[in-house]
Amino acid sequence: MQEKSDILIAGAGIVGLSLALELHSRGAQVTILERDTALAHASTAAAGMLAAEDPHNPPELRDLSGLSAALYSQYLSRIEHLSRMSVPFQTTSTVQYADDGSSYRLAEFSLDPRQLAAALLAAVRATSIDLREHTEARVITEANGGHLRVETDSGNFEPAQLVQTRGAWHAPYTRPVKGQMLRVQLPAELPLTEVHRSEHVYIVPRTWGAQAGSALIGATVEDAGFDTSTTLADLAQLRAHAAQFLPALADETAAPQLEAWAGLRPGTMDHLPLIGPHHPGSSHFFATGHFRNGILLAPATAAVLTDLLEGRSPSVDLAPFAPDRF
Repeated sequence: MQEKSDILIAGAGIVGLSLALELHSRGAQVTILERDTALAHASTAAAGMLAAEDPHNPPELRDLSGLSAALYSQYLSRIEHLSRMSVPFQTTSTVQYADDGSSYRLAEFSLDPRQLAAALLAAVRATSIDLREHTEARVITEANGGHLRVETDSGNFEPAQLVQTRGAWHAPYTRPVKGQMLRVQLPAELPLTEVHRSEHVYIVPRTWGAQAGSALIGATVEDAGFDTSTTLADLAQLRAHAAQFLPALADETAAPQLEAWAGLRPGTMDHLPLIGPHHPGSSHFFATGHFRNGILLAPATAAVLTDLLEGRSPSVDLAPFAPDRF
């Protein structure tokens, strides 16, 4: 079986699905291939901070982060219109702790990635986008002139353009960076409504939805391959770090653990994403390696990459993210 599509996306995480929606809104015929199930990995393991002002982000991310933060309300409105599911902002400010112990406030938002994932998937399924789960792009070839062929176990594709959004599974360009975190019930004396964050820990409250009244504490940064187990020692250390800023979280009786998990961030050698063509003039593009900022950067990545696919100049400089820098 040989199939044609305007644009084929390999990977159905938040970046892949967001890109598909943007392309669809501009009239493209889009097919998405996903080796597993959509949004099953980093997209729903994240804390959901839209940390555009995080002082520990690489400076090269500033313009792309700013664009994404500016696009977010419009992005959520599109998703909510298609899905009929609301994705509220959980918080609207962040207390940032400096190394010297001082703190200051940032006008930053956060959301619940599980709420976003459910609505985003429903939005995609409300369109003509062809989402094929359990279908892996196994062999990709690009002949002279940019002619693409993508082989899967259930058929082959000849798309006009291909975008790889496979996250941590896009070796050798990306690698998995494990992050453990836990969610705790907030004690009655700590009605938390702001994110609290330092270089080594963050506490992200949930204020709306099924998880309201709890907070996420994260996250480790580990080179551990594709291992997604958690350890009591690591989770205890995260809680201890959090208690330095919010002492009430040290009490495991008043703030019991509700769940714990580990996600796999897609990391690169320089902690910057890969956004752009495989090489100049190629029909094969990348949008991956967003490391700790996939939730934040999804709307801007979708917008600028769609511009590139349409032959337009994006509104931010993508040179720092060129895939051929490696």
